[in-house]
Amino acid sequence: LRPGDVHLNISSPGWAKHAWSCFFAPWIAGATIFIANQPRFNARYLLDVVVENRVTTLCAPPTVWRMLIQEDLKSCRTSLREVLAAGEPLNPEVIEQVEKAWGLTIRDFYGQTETTTQVGNPPGQPIKPGSMGRPLPGYRIRLLDADDKDAEEGEICIDLAHRPAALMQGYQQEDGSIAPLTGAVYRTGDVASRDSEGYLTYVGRADDVFKASDYRISPFELESILIEHPAVAEAAVVPAPDAMRLAVPKAYITLTASGKPDRATALSIFQHLRGRLAPFKRIRRLEFAELPKTISGKIRRVELRRDEEKRAAENQRGAGEFREEDFPELAK
Repeated sequence: LRPGDVHLNISSPGWAKHAWSCFFAPWIAGATIFIANQPRFNARYLLDVVVENRVTTLCAPPTVWRMLIQEDLKSCRTSLREVLAAGEPLNPEVIEQVEKAWGLTIRDFYGQTETTTQVGNPPGQPIKPGSMGRPLPGYRIRLLDADDKDAEEGEICIDLAHRPAALMQGYQQEDGSIAPLTGAVYRTGDVASRDSEGYLTYVGRADDVFKASDYRISPFELESILIEHPAVAEAAVVPAPDAMRLAVPKAYITLTASGKPDRATALSIFQHLRGRLAPFKRIRRLEFAELPKTISGKIRRVELRRDEEKRAAENQRGAGEFREEDFPELAK
């Protein structure tokens, strides 16, 4: 942010991100704080507001960006010079669509209420689509495997031997006291991988990553490939119990306005996946549905996993569900 900027951050009051990005950061920079008040999010309205009020910097969660790219971005003559994302993993397809329309690259960031921003893509750093960037100043990030050993893929942890100023003191207890953090690290509960240049790529919440046919599956990777299909607006991948493989990847899909929840669309999506995924990663089932979300717009995969377990126990399938075996033409 710079003095004179008009900064819009999409975040509900009451969330830590609202305080940091809707107030403190713009005040420190001498920028104008801009709030678009709407009772229910509407992508077209937001774009019109951004254009009319000459917003120069926009930060929004990937859920919002996935809705924005369903609109005609190229027709929007904005004053934007910086676009950012935080709050969820950012799909490479979203970055590509915004670059095509506006010539701007969304810079992704990762953080938590407990920490502020830990990892990200500050100005001047090359962007790797799909990566959330590198650790930011003050943070010593470790990736720990199931045996608490440093690894190139593991849970994102903050080294408490070099405690950053932004890390919370601890969680408040019922009596008002604060239970201090203990141990060698602070655990985020998120899993990431690290490449040779130190870039981190989000894999998923520790309880969202699952095994299918003994292979480890990252929902984020599969979801990013799903939304490359022109009919798919959003997707969430969860394990579905399976008698032979113990679990198979299943996708819950919200379609674009022109998409139809029918057999032809399901076949097209299965074919799209076959050309882009190794057999062990392949999505074997899909269901057209609205995705359950938190108030901040994050997908609640825990609800979808619970639904799958219940259906498996009752030997049922979803009303809008399609399975690979329903399509003999896929075997050709």
